[in-house]
Amino acid sequence: MPSTRDIRRRIKSVKNTAQITKAMQMVAAAKMRRAQSAALVGRPYAELMNAILTEAVQRITAFEHPLMTARPIKKRAIILVSTDRGLCGGLNSNLLREAGKLDKNTTVFVAAGKKGAQFVARTKRQLAAEFNYKDTPTFAEARAISQFAQELFLKGEADAVDILYTKFVSTLVQQPKLVPFLPVGKIQAVQAGIGDKTEELKPGVRTDTFEFEADEESVLGALLPHSLNFQMHQILLEAKASEQSARMVAMKNATDNAKQLIKDLTLEYNKLRQANITKELLEIASAQMAVG
Repeated sequence: MPSTRDIRRRIKSVKNTAQITKAMQMVAAAKMRRAQSAALVGRPYAELMNAILTEAVQRITAFEHPLMTARPIKKRAIILVSTDRGLCGGLNSNLLREAGKLDKNTTVFVAAGKKGAQFVARTKRQLAAEFNYKDTPTFAEARAISQFAQELFLKGEADAVDILYTKFVSTLVQQPKLVPFLPVGKIQAVQAGIGDKTEELKPGVRTDTFEFEADEESVLGALLPHSLNFQMHQILLEAKASEQSARMVAMKNATDNAKQLIKDLTLEYNKLRQANITKELLEIASAQMAVG
């Protein structure tokens, strides 16, 4: 049976842990709000870019681009968007479980995040490159990942490129999702809000009239790679929001469990202390009776 001193030490240790998890919960909550806000800020830009794409597609009868060339899939590249750190519940476990289902022999990975790179190395899969991104992902970081994937596709080292990331559904729900990236099939409109879907562009979405210089095909050819870079940026923002949400919930659960453990230890301490006091009183009474 532990002594009262041992229980006091354990209570102090659990209290210190609870303070740490509480602080991490507050930090994750602030970062989560910042990540969601950053994703929402890009919505007007996405709408304008999609309107330009729509107008250009309407004016071109036949448009071909190297990034739109479909070919038989012998080698597939997966951009695995994970986290750099743990302590975010089952977020990485669920994501990497989906990655483990992919064929090891025909899949090459591009890791965005240290946890994904560690998984690829641990399972002895092929890793083409590893990228890092900050708590607030920048467009330059997303562009580097996107351009590397485009080079893999254009050089023929990968016949298709998909992105495996954690989709932000709500603060309590984050889902692993595999989305196609290359080749580009039908031109799609990316709705920039977190958790929003993508829809095929339709004629007449906007009534604005754009003037293209030098021509529509040149503008569309230059804008298509940029739209892929922007899509990658939005996915990084969504993955980061999922990470911070999962970490906030995990730290809240850890804090609640620590508080409950403190209550149980305090109750055990009081019972043991009361038993010791009763024992000492009985010893005093027994000694007095023996003397008297």
